Amino acid sequence: MKIIGNINSEESMGLVDGPGIRYVVFLQGCQLRCKYCHNPETWDTNKKCIQTTPEKLIKKISRFKSYFGNEGGVTFSGGEPLLQPDFLVECLKLFKENSINTAIDTAGVGLGKYDEILRLVDLVILDIKAVTEDDYKDLTGQPMKYFLQFLSDCQRLNKRLWLRQVIVPGLNDTKESILKLKAFASKIKHVEKIELLPYKTIGVHKYKDLGIKYRLEGVPDMDEKKCKQLEELLIE
Repeated sequence: MKIIGNINSEESMGLVDGPGIRYVVFLQGCQLRCKYCHNPETWDTNKKCIQTTPEKLIKKISRFKSYFGNEGGVTFSGGEPLLQPDFLVECLKLFKENSINTAIDTAGVGLGKYDEILRLVDLVILDIKAVTEDDYKDLTGQPMKYFLQFLSDCQRLNKRLWLRQVIVPGLNDTKESILKLKAFASKIKHVEKIELLPYKTIGVHKYKDLGIKYRLEGVPDMDEKKCKQLEELLIE
């Protein structure tokens, strides 16, 4: 039986989804319901999307290989790429066979096969939603244990990590919040980079279109200058 992947969208020249120039594949489906999510159209696992096979995908992306250089490659994002583990594993195998660098941009909440995925992928870009159980559940609607299990697997397999956190005005934009993140991150091995991403309201209109209540109604964009200042606390 052929393995089919459900893809929400693709971006051929991504510059912020890992090192170098990346081809970004946004897979459909996500179990988290983050308050600030700007892609709610990726939540529904059963939504009709672009369907493809690993073989067709690598054939398409291989055409861009000359643009990737020494650092670039392909990044699987979402939604949540870990919700399509069979498709992801087969894609990672093919890209490795073709010497194309791979990364996954993930919240760490999926359906397993983590050992196989992590042994194949070159880099994990891990979204740290929150660092305490109460804050995590309030923000995502899910318990933190699934994220912690994935992080544990990354550590056991000595996986290269980039850590990211979205910073939202009035939610986690204080010095205290950033120092908690710093303390949490300090216990994680193989971290190459920590980034703070300023919250944006660009996806708010999608909630109205989908008939979903937006829980951060009235919260403005995060000030980018303040976000950079907070990021400096991580390296002091």
